[in-house]
Amino acid sequence: MKRFLSMAVPMAAVLSAALIPVAATAANLSAAQIVERNVAARGGLQAWHAVNTMTMTGQIDVGGTKPVKLPFTMTMKRPHKNRFELRFDNQTAYQVYDGAQGWKVRPFLGRDGAEPYTPAEAKSAAETADLDGPLIDYAGKGNQVEVQGMDTVEGHHAYKLKLTMKDRTQRHVWVDATTFLELKMEGDPRKLDGRMHNVAVYYRDYHAENGLVVPHTLETVVAGVKQTHQMTIQHVTVNQAVDDSLFAKPQLAMAKVPAQ
Repeated sequence: MKRFLSMAVPMAAVLSAALIPVAATAANLSAAQIVERNVAARGGLQAWHAVNTMTMTGQIDVGGTKPVKLPFTMTMKRPHKNRFELRFDNQTAYQVYDGAQGWKVRPFLGRDGAEPYTPAEAKSAAETADLDGPLIDYAGKGNQVEVQGMDTVEGHHAYKLKLTMKDRTQRHVWVDATTFLELKMEGDPRKLDGRMHNVAVYYRDYHAENGLVVPHTLETVVAGVKQTHQMTIQHVTVNQAVDDSLFAKPQLAMAKVPAQ
């Protein structure tokens, strides 16, 4: 919370990239240089530093073998606040993270109270709550980046980077060798049928938004599971005033029981 112009690349650049040996391309750029180009491709450091809040709305797939598309709103605020809302059948489910703690409200499951995040959910939120993602200002965030060679992602030559977060958590991200935009990132593994499955998030359909470049399609793929889940971002709002109370622990009105 996934950071993010359908870029028209001149044909000459495409042909040149195809003619350059992949190994040589990888050897010519350090991890710091790849990240520097990634930041520039995404709008530049100054543009991202000017962002205090970002709100995205769109649709997301929910469900099993026959998912339905539901409207969502995701609001982020620096330094590490996040709120995600999902609407269905005149009800709103949401989860909030205030930078240290998180809660979830799930009326679809018949749960009207605010449930605290599990330790795993809190850890994941802490890792992914950066508004601008783990690569921008990575050193200042305590992250480390190293190049692990070249790979191919959906037909694109890509740099495979290994990220080591401040808490020593590791994950990989693939950066397009031509556009220098993220193509794919490892997600948190999921436990299904008693075993862990690797998760990958694919980033597509980049567009310019208020001087930033963000993907408008994010697809989550779970290894061994045929059904994927797609998030389509339709609108992006930057620096709209957002009160901190939006990310606080939900205060839900309790139903009053009539006196007998």
